[in-house]
Amino acid sequence: MIRCRTLETPFQVEFACGGHTGVCDATPDKGGQGQGFRPHELLEAALGSCTSMIVTIYAKNHGIALTGVSVDVSLDRSEPGTTAFDCAITLSGDLTDEERRRLLRAARACPVRKTLSAKLVFREQG
Repeated sequence: MIRCRTLETPFQVEFACGGHTGVCDATPDKGGQGQGFRPHELLEAALGSCTSMIVTIYAKNHGIALTGVSVDVSLDRSEPGTTAFDCAITLSGDLTDEERRRLLRAARACPVRKTLSAKLVFREQG
């Protein structure tokens, strides 16, 4: 579970899980200080991080000589009622075309991607 709490600086929010913490903030044009991640950037980071991890795990489990993964993610909400995640995956290593194809297929199995693709329900408590 992530716990979020407002900070003294307007629009800044600290988020924490266990011993790890981070800060969200709005951009200056929205009244914030721009001193932390924007909330939508955290969604992009969750998807990109999970994709990198799942590709790395797949390569390790299948003996593929992957030396690095880079994932660029951007969120596009320009079309009303539609949210699109644009993902660009760069694979490093001495990889065959078949290994690249398999790794990119594995990327689609990212659990965060599956979560974001499913029907979402919000249950508010308290």
